[in-house]
Amino acid sequence: MITAVDSSVLIDIFTADADDGPRSGMAFRRALAEGAVVACDIVVAEVASYFADTSHGSRALRALDVSYHPLSEEAALRAGQAWHAYRSRGGRRQRVIADFLIGAHALSHADRLLTRDRGFYRTYFSELIILDPSHL
Repeated sequence: MITAVDSSVLIDIFTADADDGPRSGMAFRRALAEGAVVACDIVVAEVASYFADTSHGSRALRALDVSYHPLSEEAALRAGQAWHAYRSRGGRRQRVIADFLIGAHALSHADRLLTRDRGFYRTYFSELIILDPSHL
């Protein structure tokens, strides 16, 4: 089983978030016990912003056994379609294209997505299996 991980879960873990950190940590450990955990370009970039330099961010991801898996052209195109659907339905720019890229990457390159943002991903990537820390 391959689980793509959203930056929200990793940030919960790395910042020891008092509210979501314990549940995110437990869900992450479950995903890792069931197979590989991968992060796409966007997730790696978002997580890296929480560290003083790139080497600290890279080491932290490796320490958790998160593998870097870049976006494919297929995933990027799928993200563009989902973004178009979102904007066509009146979606505002509250959501950025990065969220669509994360969802499309998970759909194309993993069996499921570990994320706290299940409503959005369920709407625009309905066939994507969501592992939500708050529902374990």
